[in-house]
Amino acid sequence: MSRFQDQVAFITGGADGLGRAIASALAQEGAKVVLFDRDQERVQATAQALGGSVSAIAGDVSEETSVATAFAELDRKWGRLDIVVNCAGIVGPSNRKLPTVSVEEFDAVYRVNLRGSFLVAKYAIPLMERRNYGRILLVASIAGKDGNAGMSAYSSTKAGVIGLTKSLGKEYAETGITVNALAPAVIRTAMVDGMDPVQVKYMTDKIPMKRCGTLEEIAALSAFIVSPEASFTTAFTFDLSGGRATY
Repeated sequence: MSRFQDQVAFITGGADGLGRAIASALAQEGAKVVLFDRDQERVQATAQALGGSVSAIAGDVSEETSVATAFAELDRKWGRLDIVVNCAGIVGPSNRKLPTVSVEEFDAVYRVNLRGSFLVAKYAIPLMERRNYGRILLVASIAGKDGNAGMSAYSSTKAGVIGLTKSLGKEYAETGITVNALAPAVIRTAMVDGMDPVQVKYMTDKIPMKRCGTLEEIAALSAFIVSPEASFTTAFTFDLSGGRATY
């Protein structure tokens, strides 16, 4: 099956975790994938490991010049952009109440999670407008819907991603460009493994299925969202929470 034959996909946070899993799924279905990550050594290694038409660009989603340069490089090489998946994100302070969170810590989470989503969409859309086609998927979180105690910075910035998705989806609803979000519950990744175990247990206990999601489940749903078949859904946040969110 080659749903993405000849399409070009740009995936942030592509060195590992969600980004790598989604990149692998799209590449297997024919996409030319450009990985974007601030860990230069790891993102290059991931591109080599995935092989085929997967390449890598090192950069930081929170820095406008870095994002703009990456899209300009992609445009020079491929001359088109069909898919963007913004997986880059950080947790920040966890298992901590708001008064203990510094402004610097909050701003660091905001810069990656929300500002990064804004910048990636800002530079992706003009390339998609040329052909009046595109799929943008912003990775939010169940924390952005429900809020997680002890994770105020993460929860609020992911709620912002959902709001950005709703706004952008409506702005481009009359074009061939869709903008959607994905709200996972706990997915076992290196980012989750680095969190306070008490916080991870708190989040997992809220899942009716009483288990974490898998990278394979993330990749399968994401591939549908950014496929040509998903043409009548935009400004929507897809649930991947094992029953935690039912709205």
